[in-house]
This record gives sequence, structure tokens and C-alpha cells, in this order.
Amino acid sequence: MKVAIIHDWLTGMRGGEKVLDSLLKLYPEADLFTLIYNKGKLNARIENRNIITAFTDNLPFKSTKYRWYLPLFPTAIESFDLRDYDLILSSSHCVAKGIIPHPNSFHLSYVHSPMRYVWDMFYDYFPKRKGLSFFFYQVVANYLRNWDSASATRVDYFTCNSDFVGKRIQKYYRRDYKVIHPPCLPEGFKVFNREKEDFYLMVSAFAPYKKIDLAIEAFRANGKKLIIVGGGQDEAKIKKNLPSNVSILKGIEREEVEGYYSRARGFIFPGMEDFGITPVEAQGFCTPVIAFGKGGALETVIPGKTGVFFPEQTIESLNGAILDSERISYKNSDFQKSVNRFTEEKFINEIKNTVDRHK
Repeated sequence: MKVAIIHDWLTGMRGGEKVLDSLLKLYPEADLFTLIYNKGKLNARIENRNIITAFTDNLPFKSTKYRWYLPLFPTAIESFDLRDYDLILSSSHCVAKGIIPHPNSFHLSYVHSPMRYVWDMFYDYFPKRKGLSFFFYQVVANYLRNWDSASATRVDYFTCNSDFVGKRIQKYYRRDYKVIHPPCLPEGFKVFNREKEDFYLMVSAFAPYKKIDLAIEAFRANGKKLIIVGGGQDEAKIKKNLPSNVSILKGIEREEVEGYYSRARGFIFPGMEDFGITPVEAQGFCTPVIAFGKGGALETVIPGKTGVFFPEQTIESLNGAILDSERISYKNSDFQKSVNRFTEEKFINEIKNTVDRHK
């Protein structure tokens, strides 16, 4: 069986790339297709693959400004010649699911999210609702929405990372789905608890829907220490006028990130996420999660046992949840039960069994 794996772009190791890494473990001989490849930004398993790129990989500024080429992505993803492949796995949060499969091939799509910037989060990404630029965004979004809905018919079977995403697959694509939670931790992972220090932690890309600005303002008000690990498109804006009790760390090694996970008093998760691997990682270090009570967090955090939810994305609501969390006596056993649901072995087995059942 000849296997092709399609991934939107390869620009860094985030949650989607962890899923891709596990798919490559399952199918070590698979060819990997992608729109953009920034060499040196991925782990060895991904970079040592036979990687086929589209014409978008040759465009200027592709290393940092690849999102400028979003209107070209449907054409680029359709340009891949997949006639020789028996099994096609697409790992999709943008256009990867829209490949054109051969009639005799089986296409299973693992959807991290339908294109959030043209569907439910359009106004989060484009808050200014007037002017020529907004009109341009509306025109492009209309085109992408139509293409995204139409290309869903090319998928034989949909899987996704959470029921929250699955309901959007039903809404926008009118298709059924199977939830397969992503690989967050290795099989047999034992939760690790060490003495907590007096600070809170965020590990996040800097994108509008992550609500990093909300966390900063909440900690400006409560005076507690917050460490934010990450970077991204909103970085310059977020770094302006930071309070002295909030610090931002960028480009640190994985071992150091795990050290912060293990020592933090709590993990702040203020955005509405499709799933969210970082809250599961925090629970792996017995660090409670203070999360907005919508989206994928409802499927990963157990209220009162591994964290708390806050009902509104406001300073008062977030700070109230932090105080609630500080009153709870958490148990290692509850964290262990929670993270056991999200192991890599469970993910790989469910993908394999799904392919075997439907191909």
C-alpha cells in the first residue's frame, strides 16, 4: 500500500506537527506533501522524510509571510499528483483536506479545525469592519468558504481532534465524523509533581483568538506573576506596555518549557481552542488548568479535579477562577486519569483501526 500524507505547511513544531509526527510513525514509508517547508524548523522524523512541496514553496518571503498567500492555497493543494497512492491521510487546519484524490484511493482526513479565519473566527482575525482592506478580506473569505465546503466531498472519512471541531464539520461540511484525540503524551507517561512556585504559566502562539491580551490584563489587575512562553504574529502588539509582573520567553528549549510546566502554580488557557494540547501537557506535570469554559478544553480539563473553568472572557471572570483554583487540593491520581486519555499509542491505534475498517 502506497501512502501519502498531506500537511498544510511545515514551519515549526506545534500541535499539528505532533499529530503529523505520530502519523509518520504509523506509516514510516509515506511520502509527505506540503505547501510551505522551512527546513530546520521540524524534528528529525519529519525532516528526513521524502517531502514534496507545491509552487508556493518557491514564492518570496515564504519563511515568515506565507499566510499572505492564503488565496493561492486551494490551487496549490490541488496541484499535487496523487494518482499513485492507495491511502491518503490529510492533516488539515487550512486546505490540506482539499487535495484531489484518485478514484481508487481512500482519503482519510484528520481535521484540526475547519479554516477558523474564514468561518467562526473571521471577526477575531479581522476586527476592523470597514475600509478597502476589509472588503478585500470579505471577498477572499467568501471564495475560501465556498471552496472549503465544496472540497469536503473529496474526503472519504472525517476524523477530528475533538467533538467541538466535529460539530463544526457537521455544520460547515454536512458530514459525520469520528473523534480521535491527538497524541499529547507518550504511552505509559507518569504524571510528575514537584513543589510549585508562586507564578502562573501560558504556553501559546501569539494569535488573536488565544486571548493573550486578556491574560496580561488580568495579571496586571491581580499583581500575580505570569510567564508566557511563545511568539507569533501578534508579538509586537502584545509586548507593548507589559506590566512588570508579566514576562515573555521565546525560543527556549523543550526541557526548559517542561521545567516551567512542573513548577507553575497554574496554567492559564483563556482562548476558545479547537482542542489544545498544552492543557494536557500541563496536567501531565500536575499543574491545574484555568481555562475558558468553551471549546476543546471542556473535553480535556476535569473541573474541580484537574482545573477550573471561567464562564466569560473578562478580567473579573478569569481572576475569580484563579482564586477558585487556589482553594482546591488537587490529587496526582486525578491528573493521571485525565492524561491517560491522550497518549500517542491510543492515537496511533485508533487511526490504524479506522483505516483498516473503512479502506
